[in-house]
Amino acid sequence: MSRTGTPAWMGRPTPAVRAAKAVALTVVVLLVIFPLWTVVATSLASPQNVIENGGWVIWPEDFSFGAYTEILQGGIITRALLVSTAITVVGTALSLTCTIGLAYTLSRPKVYGGKPLLLLVLFTFLFPPGMVPLFLVVQSAGLFDQYAALILPFLVNVFNLVVMRGFFQSIPSELIDAARIDGAGEFAILRKIVLPLSKAVIAVIGLFYAVAYWNRFFEAIIYFNDQTKWPIGTVLRQYVTGGASLAETSGELATASPQSVQMAVVMLATLPIVCVYPFVQRYFVKGVVTGALKA
Repeated sequence: MSRTGTPAWMGRPTPAVRAAKAVALTVVVLLVIFPLWTVVATSLASPQNVIENGGWVIWPEDFSFGAYTEILQGGIITRALLVSTAITVVGTALSLTCTIGLAYTLSRPKVYGGKPLLLLVLFTFLFPPGMVPLFLVVQSAGLFDQYAALILPFLVNVFNLVVMRGFFQSIPSELIDAARIDGAGEFAILRKIVLPLSKAVIAVIGLFYAVAYWNRFFEAIIYFNDQTKWPIGTVLRQYVTGGASLAETSGELATASPQSVQMAVVMLATLPIVCVYPFVQRYFVKGVVTGALKA
């Protein structure tokens, strides 16, 4: 407690504390920005500039978009970007639909079988299936070399379900009871009352699902024998780990250096999520904290 009787964390920090916070924040920002800037600069550097700087460029002397031009000429990167975009859009829409429906059902009191179903869902959260059971399920369902193998096994995330259920429970029950008195059914209540009040949590959970689908790469290696169906995450891994050998076999590189191509692929794989995040950032605190506290 301070001399004024308020808790220490509620008092005004001293100049030394403010300076220390500013230094710490500056260091963290530099640690985040510097690697990202290095990736951008290397992807825009000319082959000669990359060679002179040993493979990593801090500031390109000659800007060149050759790496981006060559990997977007309709080859493996373009196809992988289209595949990841389709999987992300379809998967996020299906996951949100299923999560909203199940979360609303579990959030309503006195639902028949609601508690056993909730316990079953929480059990899968505490004891998730391993890779082998998941592989056997995909194999028995005949989903090999099918894009559904990257969507259906991951349709509902338990953490997202619990957060959304908690948010739905925070909605005043008086609104729902008034709608029932007016003759509204459960679907009408969900569509006209619950969903308009839940834009924050829906935006956050939608971003969580979109990031997960966009970054999915390991499953494609296991479930896809046809490499032309690989998403951008899997292709990115092959470019970064395979380096020049993969670039040469793809037939897409003529003037850009392998390092520039690798960094250009990293930027193309990262840019969509970076562009979407600012639009849903303001919903994060309200969506996640409210749902988590209520759950």
